[in-house]
Amino acid sequence: MKISKSEFAARRKRLMSEMAPNSVAIIPAAREVTRSRDTEYPFRQNSDFFYLTGFQEPDGILVLIPGRRQGQVIMFCRDRDPERELWDGYRQGPEGVVKNLGMNDAFPISDVDDIVPGLIEGRSTIYFSMGHDDAFDRQVLGWVNSIRAKVRTGAKPPGDISDLSFLLHEHRLIKSDAEIRVMQRAADISSEAHSRAMRESTPGRYEYHLESAIQHTFAEHGARFPAYNSIVGSGKNACCLHYTENNCKMSAGDLVLIDAGCEYEGYAADITRTFPVGGRFTKEQRAIYDVVLKSQLAAIAATKPGKKWNHPHDVTVKVITEGLVELGLLSGDVDALIKDGAYTDFYMHRAGHWLGLDVHDVGEYRIDGKWRPLEPGMVLTIEPGIYVAADNMNVDEKWRGIGVRIEDDVVVTEKGCHVLTSGVPKDADEIEMLMAAA
Repeated sequence: MKISKSEFAARRKRLMSEMAPNSVAIIPAAREVTRSRDTEYPFRQNSDFFYLTGFQEPDGILVLIPGRRQGQVIMFCRDRDPERELWDGYRQGPEGVVKNLGMNDAFPISDVDDIVPGLIEGRSTIYFSMGHDDAFDRQVLGWVNSIRAKVRTGAKPPGDISDLSFLLHEHRLIKSDAEIRVMQRAADISSEAHSRAMRESTPGRYEYHLESAIQHTFAEHGARFPAYNSIVGSGKNACCLHYTENNCKMSAGDLVLIDAGCEYEGYAADITRTFPVGGRFTKEQRAIYDVVLKSQLAAIAATKPGKKWNHPHDVTVKVITEGLVELGLLSGDVDALIKDGAYTDFYMHRAGHWLGLDVHDVGEYRIDGKWRPLEPGMVLTIEPGIYVAADNMNVDEKWRGIGVRIEDDVVVTEKGCHVLTSGVPKDADEIEMLMAAA
């Protein structure tokens, strides 16, 4: 299941149709990054570059030149090199890029400094996302300055550099049907991984045992890498929002919070489930869990086209604050507590974020200072939580160290939303039944 060559071409065409007259866009690929000495981190393509090309090799540059008679789409990439391919694997090379990816022309990356200045000379605007790669920023400015140095001979340097993100990231925010299908696959794989972790959770095992089960499930379904560092926090570790050590022994009577999702064909899933290590919630754990679940279900029901981005979050805040008052963790008028932000002692993050090629995907949350309305094709997470720190002396001891978060991935539809990650249980009774049957 992949994005088609024709869809990548349509993305490039749409972007070029919105670029200013007589302009050029320059988008770099990612580079390999050294991990230690002579080893590299697993390569991960730049999301903007991948969105427009589908190309999964490092050291590439895409140049879009709307209206250019000799070809509007030009790629620079590593040349074929049989000796290096023997060590590092197959390269498409310029010919493969033209044939397989539908570029109008392609050249070796070693020729980029000789060719690009001629492509941008005489163009009024360069679209380029500056500030993400200092070395490439300097390279682009070097091309511009090389043209400026020849002004007396009639050369015309670009007069403006515009942020490509303003156009491109709005395109990425609305997912196509093909993207939703790929994201559904990522969600299904991740759901199976979470269900497996529930089945394999027993007191005495370590957090990394569940992390390894999750990673194995990802890989055996064709998603070799997680979309982000997996969080497996048991006991008080569940109250640390970005806990990733994953090295503690799990104890009976504790909850374990797992926040993990795979990356499949470039697209991320992002799921959180919280469940009892030994398979049964305590009374206090279940009470907090049910408040979080109630808030999440209410937020999902409130996720509809036309509703403002912040509306699902506000729904979770109201339900959670009401629940904290009912449990005695807060006291006072609910509306006043919300206005004063009292709930943030227990619920300190927002209810979600955009999801796509990046886990925290691109796209503005506000337009002209106002929360933007939701539209069909937007994909977001809904992830409320309650965290009672183990050292919180302002609450009864029975609540301390309980951390619960429940997160699903949803796509906005014409009439409401569809939950992509419904394949893993989140009702407390269903979780206990799944774990009991393991």
